Amino acid sequence: MRDAYSVAKVRAAEAALMSIVPDGALMQRAAAGLASVCAGLLRDSAGRVYGARVVILAGTGDNGGDALYAGERLARRGASVTVIQAGPRLHAGGGRALTAAGGRIIRVAEPDDPDATRPDLAGTDLPGTGQANGGGHDIGYEVRSEIGHADLIIDGLLGIGGSGGLREPYATLAALADNTRGALIVAADLPSGVDADSGAVDGPAVRADVTVTFGTMKPGLLIDPAARHAGVVELVDIGLGPFLDKPPDARAPQAGDIAELIPRPTAESDKYRRGVLGLLVGSDRYTGAALLATGGAVHGGAGMVRLVTFPVAAAAVRQVHPEVVITELSGAGGPRFPQDVGRVQAWVAGPGMGTDEEAARRLAAVLATSLPVLVDADGLTLIASHREMLPRAAPTLLTPHAGELGRLLGADPADVEERRLEHARRAAISFGACVLLKGSTTVVAPPGGIDPVLVNTTGTPWLATAGTGDVLAGLAGALLAQGMLLPQAAITAAYLHGLAARLAAAGGSADGDWAGRHWAGRHWAGRDGAAGDGDWTAGSAPIGAADVIRALPRAFRLA
Repeated sequence: MRDAYSVAKVRAAEAALMSIVPDGALMQRAAAGLASVCAGLLRDSAGRVYGARVVILAGTGDNGGDALYAGERLARRGASVTVIQAGPRLHAGGGRALTAAGGRIIRVAEPDDPDATRPDLAGTDLPGTGQANGGGHDIGYEVRSEIGHADLIIDGLLGIGGSGGLREPYATLAALADNTRGALIVAADLPSGVDADSGAVDGPAVRADVTVTFGTMKPGLLIDPAARHAGVVELVDIGLGPFLDKPPDARAPQAGDIAELIPRPTAESDKYRRGVLGLLVGSDRYTGAALLATGGAVHGGAGMVRLVTFPVAAAAVRQVHPEVVITELSGAGGPRFPQDVGRVQAWVAGPGMGTDEEAARRLAAVLATSLPVLVDADGLTLIASHREMLPRAAPTLLTPHAGELGRLLGADPADVEERRLEHARRAAISFGACVLLKGSTTVVAPPGGIDPVLVNTTGTPWLATAGTGDVLAGLAGALLAQGMLLPQAAITAAYLHGLAARLAAAGGSADGDWAGRHWAGRHWAGRDGAAGDGDWTAGSAPIGAADVIRALPRAFRLA
């Protein structure tokens, strides 16, 4: 489990630890870890530390101090270290230590520095940036030259207390680094310009290949869009653990955590003990939704699946899944619903069911039961227009994408994407439900907004295709029917769903240690478009929702 703590909790833990250790000890621990990671990267990418060119983008605070002391350690190992001083001052001790080790400092003044001249950065061709400003000579050319020839760039501009996008000259320095070919960018603690708590990126920000974070993970390192700026995250232990106020604010389960959660049949299991799932999905128009949700449920471990749908969808499902027990609907007539369906232990309602008044009546009937209910797709649209349906006393799992959550909350979907954690928590509180917000990083907010948010990172961009959400709904519903609690069922389903997609996209040959963090043979992703740790589009192929279903058994075996 990767636990992440808010800035406030990190600050409190740092203060408690600093009260019992010598002055500067925490910064030295952080610097040692940062330097160690950078040295390993230089050996892997440039073949050496001695003679390698390292550029440090340094701000005025302790984050800059961490980077400066790390630069001192690299300089003493023979690296050529240059500091680009982005503000009016540097961390005094770090600056002295670095220059004593042979490093050099180039000052870049802030825009309101009255003592600085302002040479032009003409020729940089960096859209959306301003000017970097210099002090007394052509610092613009010198900065470009140093950054452009670097083997490794350390981002020490802002720490975890920063908010909003980068201002000048930080924004231009970040853009220069981002446009440098061949240099690895390493962020100290957090990429400058991203929000540590929310994961929001509200303007220009550093895009790192690697982030070396200190003491604990921060929520923004787990959640997009900030996570996309962080690259591979390495955690350096500086002794904060005993001082962090539990519980964490966010948690990212790993393979071992999921393996412990997955329900496993025993010798005494039968189809009822393994869980019976009811599916209110599909229609004569949307037969695919019924097929895909059913496929996810059948391969999710439920002992029995009972499908309630219309005749055309029912016929399609019978051809593929003869083991499913089907109740056919027919307009306003047909069986009493849900009384005549038979015994179920959880419901999935929504995918392809339609949004007319009859659909609303059936959804309301499901929500009126005392059973766990997962609501997706059309069901979410109905709730947005029939707000009285929620909250309910029984367990409820909502599985929206950003557009659907925007409709539920009356929020701009773009803002939901930008602040995923915040909006998922808000919806969980407002609707009295567990909310699984689908996306590049799936966020699971437990009901009530008190327990840690769970974050899944196994997804792949290849999942952005029609029908994959229906598969996820069926899979999560099957886990609910087996007795799992809402947050655990949601995060387990998201993990297995993402892993199955990666396996399908890779032709079934994805490495079971896909989540490993080993330097040997690493390929870098992101700024140069190369393959990388976490880049599951390179070396893989497009997939459809049915491919995800077929890969689910292998995902269960690997978990």
